Amino acid sequence: MNKTIAVQELDFKAVRSGGAGGQHVNKVSTKVELSFDVKNSNALSPNQKARVIRQINSKLTKDNVLNLSCDETRSQHRNKDLAIKRFLEVMRIGLRVPKVRRKTKPKRSAIEKRLKSKKKNAEKKARRQRPDLR
Repeated sequence: MNKTIAVQELDFKAVRSGGAGGQHVNKVSTKVELSFDVKNSNALSPNQKARVIRQINSKLTKDNVLNLSCDETRSQHRNKDLAIKRFLEVMRIGLRVPKVRRKTKPKRSAIEKRLKSKKKNAEKKARRQRPDLR
């Protein structure tokens, strides 16, 4: 993924933030809403697009658009920076390639150790029983 192209493709919208804050909140648009169209992005290769759509499907709309919002601070610029950081983190998670699992067998010594401990426990429990006095 080309980060510079991806950041250029982001669409930002500033809206009024809810919650407490008095008069300032009612007249200043500090909340930032970010949207990124995964399907029509030039920053991602077709394989990367498919991986992102598969990995972060729950965060995408029906049109494969990623929407994020940030209203943590009172500054629109800081909220925009935080939204971009969040976007890059989501994309990093979406593009992560999982490790291939290789089947392994337990070592002979581990198998013997396990069987030995099972035998020891079985003998311990057998000794707890009442003796057969016939």
